[in-house]
Amino acid sequence: MTATLADSLVGEMAALGLAASRAARALREVSAEAKNAALRQAAAAIRLHKDEILAANRDDVAEAKREGLSAALLDRLQLDEGRLEAMAKAVEEVAALPDPVGRELARWTRPNRLEIRRVATPIGVIGIVYESRPNVTADAAALCIKSGNAVILRGGSESARSSAAILNALREGLIAAGLPAAAAQIVPTTNRAAVGLMLAGLDGAIDLIIPRGGKGLVGRVQSEARVPVLAHLEGICHVYIHAAADLAKARAVTLNAKMRRTGVCGAAETLLIDRAVLTSHGLPVLDDLAAAGCEIRGDDAVCALFAQAKQATEEDWRTEYLDAIISARAVCGVEEAIAHIERYGSHHTESIITEDKVAAERFLSALDSAIVMWNASTQFADGGEFGMGAEIGIGTGKLHARGPVGVEQLTTFKYVVIGTGQIRG
Repeated sequence: MTATLADSLVGEMAALGLAASRAARALREVSAEAKNAALRQAAAAIRLHKDEILAANRDDVAEAKREGLSAALLDRLQLDEGRLEAMAKAVEEVAALPDPVGRELARWTRPNRLEIRRVATPIGVIGIVYESRPNVTADAAALCIKSGNAVILRGGSESARSSAAILNALREGLIAAGLPAAAAQIVPTTNRAAVGLMLAGLDGAIDLIIPRGGKGLVGRVQSEARVPVLAHLEGICHVYIHAAADLAKARAVTLNAKMRRTGVCGAAETLLIDRAVLTSHGLPVLDDLAAAGCEIRGDDAVCALFAQAKQATEEDWRTEYLDAIISARAVCGVEEAIAHIERYGSHHTESIITEDKVAAERFLSALDSAIVMWNASTQFADGGEFGMGAEIGIGTGKLHARGPVGVEQLTTFKYVVIGTGQIRG
């Protein structure tokens, strides 16, 4: 990158940050009604401009295929009328949520009669860096606007045309409702140096960075960012078929958890089968997966049971495949299942299939993952399925937000102290 180009990019990104800061200040005082109107207008604009958005997406997909993008990433990239309508509905669902700003989180009165309140407020300017998922453009912008935050989006180069077309529609909705267009901006270049400038904070403009993508992207953001980061590095999700599992539930849940969509972070990557039901439950479950086109990588017990299985390596237990591949291991009881997940998991989502309440409660309480489930598919690890509207991602850290990151998780708080003239002695 030449010095002239570098200077130009720095100036362009600084202007983006300044505009976002100004928009964030304006959004802090925007009413819930105005934000909701803007989101409803944005959803209408997505529908109105569906032909332009789908045309842009076809160009992105065609180029991605020429570049040899994986099947999982192509699935995330591709839009159709159904996915576009789901995108518009997700924006409307965010509009229908209670306003998270101004919520009174706590209130108490001190002996000196000072009244103290903890009140939810916007974070400010949020930078979102993502790969191959044009729907993130709409989800992220909607969630940030609803929570009173301005957003700077930097999608992957493979989805640049789609993301730009979606954002144009969203901004049309903002303008129609009288909100600042700079409340939602997209980085207008695929130059990777732009990400570095975002991670540095754009001269203090960015208050939080959220990466959404593969291990390489998230790892870079976590290692280079000079502003707070909200992220999960991997989604190594587990399904454990306990000795007291109902066979029909085990088959249905496991197949859905792995194969509904293999490229999402809530897809199951490892199957743990209790040795007590390895033949009675494990064999039909593995048959179901193989019949659906899933490759099985098993330990010795699984390979002995299921001839089509390939021998798993140590690395398999640590791998987020995002593909039609699953690692499978036989375990002796719930404690061994918990130990395996604690050793190899990523603290994302784990599910136990059992009719034994005691075993289920032990599993749910012992594991420190952001989401733990009982008799349910890991593919429910999604903000929309939690009734939170769209989501920006699943937080697996232990500070601020865990699990689906929706509008409430995109707020912070301040203390409001009301006195009657008190002074401190």
